[in-house]
Amino acid sequence: MDDPASSRLVLLRFLERVQERDLARTRRWIADEERREREQRQGEQARPPAPDWLLELGLNRDAAPAYVHAGGCWNAGGRSKGVDRSTALRALNEAVAACPHCRPDIELGVLD
Repeated sequence: MDDPASSRLVLLRFLERVQERDLARTRRWIADEERREREQRQGEQARPPAPDWLLELGLNRDAAPAYVHAGGCWNAGGRSKGVDRSTALRALNEAVAACPHCRPDIELGVLD
């Protein structure tokens, strides 16, 4: 006849193996997440600083630039490229519109 204490011990050993596998899987997940966070921090630290000024280009390569933006403008389009202060000033003086939201003309001291 089966010994109830023995079968209980077998079940507990089985439970222990299952929990050890679960713990190993959880530790792998933790290690993976720590690696992802570390890589994200390294990527953020390696990212070049945002430009101080942006020139939003026209819809095609022959079109005139559309706007001059301050570097952190939320309204700068995907066709924007970073430019230096003198390029931004020159663009404003050549009748490229200043973004009405970030007003780079005020920051650069160019007023109509």
